[in-house]
Amino acid sequence: MSLLNDLITLNLSDTSIIAEYIWIGGSGLDLRSKARTLPEPVSDPKKLPKWNYDGSSTDQAPGDDSEVILYPQAIFKDPFRRVSNILVMCDAYTPAGEPIPTNKRFNAAKIFGNSAVAAEEPWYGIEQEYTLLQKDTNWPLGWPVGGFPGPQGPYYCGVGADKAMGRDIVDAHYKACLYAGISISGINGEVMPGQWEFQVGPVLGISAGDQVWMARYILERITEIAGAVLSLDPKPVKGDWNGAGAHTNYSTKSMRNDGGIDVIKKAIEKLSLRHKEHISAYGEGNERRLTGRHETADINTFSWGVANRGASIRVGRDTEKAGKGYFEDRRPASNMDPYVVTSMIAETTIL
Repeated sequence: MSLLNDLITLNLSDTSIIAEYIWIGGSGLDLRSKARTLPEPVSDPKKLPKWNYDGSSTDQAPGDDSEVILYPQAIFKDPFRRVSNILVMCDAYTPAGEPIPTNKRFNAAKIFGNSAVAAEEPWYGIEQEYTLLQKDTNWPLGWPVGGFPGPQGPYYCGVGADKAMGRDIVDAHYKACLYAGISISGINGEVMPGQWEFQVGPVLGISAGDQVWMARYILERITEIAGAVLSLDPKPVKGDWNGAGAHTNYSTKSMRNDGGIDVIKKAIEKLSLRHKEHISAYGEGNERRLTGRHETADINTFSWGVANRGASIRVGRDTEKAGKGYFEDRRPASNMDPYVVTSMIAETTIL
């Protein structure tokens, strides 16, 4: 094993660069990747070659016409291979250049490329909650097999072997994301034991989606190494346990300027008018989470309030006091597509 580890960490020169191309598979949630060798370091995704993969094996193309083309969109430093090796976030197209149905980045890029949206410089801070599971049982990490831990209460931001399950994975992920160049701004233990959260942001526009997807990929790789399983299910355990969301904090230039609170209130009104449309795009199984309990609003009822974690939209005390700032959309599920959610919020509130 020591020889294997030595080979895995072998330091290649800059003349041999490994680029890991990463894309989203047919379920809209599964991440796929494969690597290729580059002759020299690359820092601009436009200078990377397009590539292809077998879409019939990812449920994204028929077997008799299976080629799907990868377009490199964002580059990150590779925390696994290090040196000058890179991770490449891609989206997927047909050979004719049409985005395939699961390519949600394409439409998001059009919305963020709109001059009215770009002028408002939309910022996002996404709070990605997730659950760590035991590989052989798919039961939360640290829970007795087939049984339950003590009731919720001591686990949120908790410390100790009986309260914080999987901290080594969480800290490894935190540092790996910082190394990669992801704007990860913090981590914390969540209310349900075995559940954690990381925050990405503030990030401008389409980059928020790129960074959340890459942070998810890095977390998948680390849980793979650790022998655990990552779950983004919005309600991984039935009963009196908190679900998992991806609360999305949002502001525009107008909201951040003096008098921004009035812009925020107008934006919330616009969101209220499209509540059902947003809910339908905010993640599969979200109805199991948005019950009106466990710090959620009921899925069928739109509400907002200051410092209210039981509302659809929460405005912070600092924003209220300053008369400007941001608000939090608490409706997105942990398995939401950040390209869809971020672009939809911008479209509804700006366009």
